[in-house]
Amino acid sequence: MAPAVPQNQGDPNSSRYWVVPAVRAIVALAAAAVVTFTRDAHTPQFGLIVFGVFAVADGLATSVLSLLFAPKGLSRTLFAVQGCIGILAGAFAIALNTSGLGLYLYVVTVWAALTGILELYSGVRERRNDAAARDWLITGALTAILALVLVFVPADAVLAIGLFGAWAVIVGVFQGIGAASLRSAARSAAAARRTESGS
Repeated sequence: MAPAVPQNQGDPNSSRYWVVPAVRAIVALAAAAVVTFTRDAHTPQFGLIVFGVFAVADGLATSVLSLLFAPKGLSRTLFAVQGCIGILAGAFAIALNTSGLGLYLYVVTVWAALTGILELYSGVRERRNDAAARDWLITGALTAILALVLVFVPADAVLAIGLFGAWAVIVGVFQGIGAASLRSAARSAAAARRTESGS
């Protein structure tokens, strides 16, 4: 899932890192809702616009919020890069929204492959050091799988856009659950520290 609360308790921002997956969950679920409730409008232009708006919003959330709330290190840099990829892919999709299904498949596939691999790498690298690593692994894998599926999917706009919508539902729900868990864990850790300092 999206970046979760790191285990680095020495970082004052770590207890607020649940904000990152929470915002990303909202963005993903909003995109999923648009795709789900506009089934009769699944044209390549519609797909490029919806993906473009999603990718820009998710990219901003991933890069800016990770820079604000993640502890310093390679993972924070990788999520900033991941966010920039999303912003660029989204802007490209919006700017060329009349270019057809081929561009939609190309842009979404390249975006999913690059961001999925980056998130997977962060999860593998930090799996023993960061509470967020499992979430990163799962979200990275789901995103990379989306790229693979789009490579082999028939050239059909309804199917391709529906697959993106399904991915957004799954990832959005997963990120929302992760954000709630991480917020609860951060509050429990804060309460434990207050108890220790008061005793």
